[in-house]
Amino acid sequence: MANEAIQLRKSARLFGNVLLIFCTVGMLLSVYALYVEIHAEGDSSFKAWCDINPKMSCSKVFTSKYGKGFGLLEYIVGKTSVLNQPNSIFGMMFYILQIICAMTVSGSLASFALGTSIVANFGSAYLAYILVYILDDVCVVCVSTYIVNAVILYCCYQRYYKIVNIVNIAKSKKQK
Repeated sequence: MANEAIQLRKSARLFGNVLLIFCTVGMLLSVYALYVEIHAEGDSSFKAWCDINPKMSCSKVFTSKYGKGFGLLEYIVGKTSVLNQPNSIFGMMFYILQIICAMTVSGSLASFALGTSIVANFGSAYLAYILVYILDDVCVVCVSTYIVNAVILYCCYQRYYKIVNIVNIAKSKKQK
């Protein structure tokens, strides 16, 4: 049992490290998305590297009504509300939370990370639908973010499963 717990700890640490890498990539993508959005809104001649052609334009996506508050918050809190922020800001907050959770071996934080990751992936699916069927666009940065979020979900699930097993092994040792 001790050997199993050690292996689970190593595996949980490995998934935590992978999480840190992918959260960093997600953070960089979010920072770039915010940069593009700010510059595209302020300068009509701005061309981002991810603006490949009229059907593959991240600037078009980030400056659309769906680029802030997921296109939903303006109806709930108002278009000018401080809560109606660019989606990239919400992404940065998500990645920061994930990084904090990945740096600990806590069952409750692993559960929180898994839960927020599930929500983020539902958000990614919603935004992917908007991207394809409403905006009729392919945003390289957006699709990359969706992939990063899927990998983070997988890592969070694996990490949660391993941490729960570590806790169960510790409980069974105490009962003996």
